[in-house]
Parts: sequence; structure tokens; C-alpha cells
Amino acid sequence: MEDNFNKHLGNKLKLRRLALGLTQTKVAKAINVTFQQIQKYEKGTNGVSSIRLLQLANYLKVPINYFFEDFSEYLVNLEKSQEGHMNVNYNFLVKLYSELNADQKLNLINHYKYQAQIFLKQFK
Repeated sequence: MEDNFNKHLGNKLKLRRLALGLTQTKVAKAINVTFQQIQKYEKGTNGVSSIRLLQLANYLKVPINYFFEDFSEYLVNLEKSQEGHMNVNYNFLVKLYSELNADQKLNLINHYKYQAQIFLKQFK
């Protein structure tokens, strides 16, 4: 499954990069890796770490779940989570959060504040 996901993610990365008219070099510089690393991500040869995935999503101006869309295992797990059958891995979330820098943490907090405001508006 991991190899399939790496290829899926790589394809989504390449599609978005090309849609924005960006080169592999430009994306690589933006997230501080080599263009060869971007090639490996796009081919599915190398997996993308959580922090790199966050950097890519920010640079390409897509939500993180963009990379998971249309991936069969994600869709199955999404359906389960909506049914309430899936446990949240809080250790993973804490680890991911701890890897963020101060600006990224602030952006995340502001994002969730905004989402909460939108959610609460429906009850007014």
C-alpha cells in the first residue's frame, strides 16, 4: 500500500505543479530540497515526510487532503471515520504539531479559529 500511495501522491504533486506552471527546481527551492528529490517524489520512488507534505501543500496552495483525494485506502478510512469507527492517533498529531515552526503553528491555529467561526455561524 505504501508504494501505491507514494505513486499516488507523486502524481498529485506533478499535476498541481504543472497546473501552476512551476518547474521541479522552483518547487525544490521553495521547500529546501534538490530538484532530484522532487523527481523522486513525483515518480513515487521516495515517500514524503509529514513536514515536507505540509510545506508542499502550503507552497502549492492546496489543503493537505488534496494529496489523499482519490486514493482508495483514504476513501475507505474516510467513510469509516464519518461512521465513527476510526480512532484518532493523538500521538501522531502531537508529533506532527511539534515539528511545526512558530509561524506554521500560528497559521494552523488561525485556520481552526476561522473554521470554528464558520461552523458556529450556522447556529445563529
